[in-house]
Amino acid sequence: QLQASGGGLVQAGGSLRLSCAASGRTVNIYHMAWFRQAPGKEREFVARINWSGRSTYYADSVKGRFTISRENAKLTLYLQMSSLTPEDTAVYYCAATTSFCSAYECYAQGDYEYWGQGTQVTVSS
Repeated sequence: QLQASGGGLVQAGGSLRLSCAASGRTVNIYHMAWFRQAPGKEREFVARINWSGRSTYYADSVKGRFTISRENAKLTLYLQMSSLTPEDTAVYYCAATTSFCSAYECYAQGDYEYWGQGTQVTVSS
């Protein structure tokens, strides 16, 4: 089970940190990721991270502004978001998979078995 939190309302240029706490059968989780879904749009990949935290991948739209990280001891995934723009407004979802992902894989929703409930991020102009 994944529980996302940390969303809210922020002005453009501001920052937020999202958290995703994992519980239950977490021993086999390997890659974790953040996706987002804006109103009227499909859910899209934002960032992902492997078990060790040494490999991270980002969508071009957030590269340089967002940082994904994880604390395995706390079973928690994070997304530090900075320089936010109104285009970042969306519901943000955390996801996890027990599968191994190469650098070219695990960018689609269907690659992840476990999902959090979503947390709303609204950026005002």
